[in-house]
Amino acid sequence: MKTNLLRSACLSVVITAMFSVQSWADNLSYASPESVGMSSERLDKIAPALKRYVDEGQLAGVVSMVARKGEIVHFEEYGVLNKETGQAIEKDSIFRIYSMTKPITTLAVMMLYEEGKLQLTDPVERYLPAFTNVRVAGPGGALVAPTRPMTVQMLMTHTAGLTYGVFGDTLVDRQYRDASVMTSPDNTTFIERLGAIPLQYQPGTRFHYSVATDVLGALVEAVSGQTLGEFFEQRIFDPLQMEDTFFQVPAEKLGRFGTNHTFNPQSGQLEVSDRVEGSNFVNRQTFESGGGGLLSTAEDYMRFSQMVINGGQLDGERIIGSKTLEFMTQNHLGGIFGTTGQHSPHELPGMARGTGFGLGFAVVEDPTAVGGNGSVGEYYWGGAAGTIFWIDPVEELVGIVMIQHMNVQVPLRAAFKALTYGAIID
Repeated sequence: MKTNLLRSACLSVVITAMFSVQSWADNLSYASPESVGMSSERLDKIAPALKRYVDEGQLAGVVSMVARKGEIVHFEEYGVLNKETGQAIEKDSIFRIYSMTKPITTLAVMMLYEEGKLQLTDPVERYLPAFTNVRVAGPGGALVAPTRPMTVQMLMTHTAGLTYGVFGDTLVDRQYRDASVMTSPDNTTFIERLGAIPLQYQPGTRFHYSVATDVLGALVEAVSGQTLGEFFEQRIFDPLQMEDTFFQVPAEKLGRFGTNHTFNPQSGQLEVSDRVEGSNFVNRQTFESGGGGLLSTAEDYMRFSQMVINGGQLDGERIIGSKTLEFMTQNHLGGIFGTTGQHSPHELPGMARGTGFGLGFAVVEDPTAVGGNGSVGEYYWGGAAGTIFWIDPVEELVGIVMIQHMNVQVPLRAAFKALTYGAIID
């Protein structure tokens, strides 16, 4: 008990400090590592370590990027972008970022919250009536009424009772697949199909990774009157100069988009799982998925991340309030949603004990339990094709890795983090 109280107190101090006194730069530029307390010699170890995975045939290509105190100190590329043509990967290559879409969608909802257009405690059915009569799957397949309404905040924390339909084989998971929920032609159809399926759990009773952020995307459309893509472009991407982040690759940028891959354990070879031609990211997407539909570059996502670590602004453009970001980057899984036990986010692959979940981000509460270098208050997320980012407000540090590899087996994130933190000398 005393340990948990001390940990919470320490995290509170970290969060308050990181948003009340901004010592880092409000824009992005390049600088020598030594000028921001990092070692050039040690940062140079990142390239051969990550390139080894490419040389061994375990990854096709990698782009890695590190910034400290608003200054870019590492930006490298290794390998190929298109395995079929052998085209080399470049620093401005465009990647499927999948679930790294989620923090952006959640931020969009919080922008609407700041404007008084919704409350986090509002029932979702107020904006999306398809959920008005939703039921919960009970024992033996019986349907029961929800004990409390599904709220906007529950969607943000993956505690709304929804699932994904692809990771499990429960009755509800099978209904998701039978209804083709994840291949809906648009957000309206997606919500109609989802609203007709029972919840897997009672709302607010457990963390379960799900399509909740896709629902948030539909909610943004309902509240703003814009498509999700229009809202993103007007309110986030244009102000942040994120010129290479979108739901569909423009024709003039198609040469910067490559293949996605998976590793075949039988053949021991890296195989193409999504070609450029015929990819859903090339053909027009009418279902703009708030949970996993975006493409981006390392530099664009660095601009988004730097805006977040700056407390909501970059290059003089304020996107959201610093107090709102402070709220978003705290662990919201309190009480029965503690960081240990049955109902905890470490049930999700890639999340360790000592980790909680905020609004759109995983949040580190105990780095010693996570089992790798980092800080209390660090927050992060990743995508299905192996893309990752983390933000450490204590060290004023952002790390990003972009790859295109489904179900990646190499310890890429752990190695990159260890090498990056090992380069901090002041």
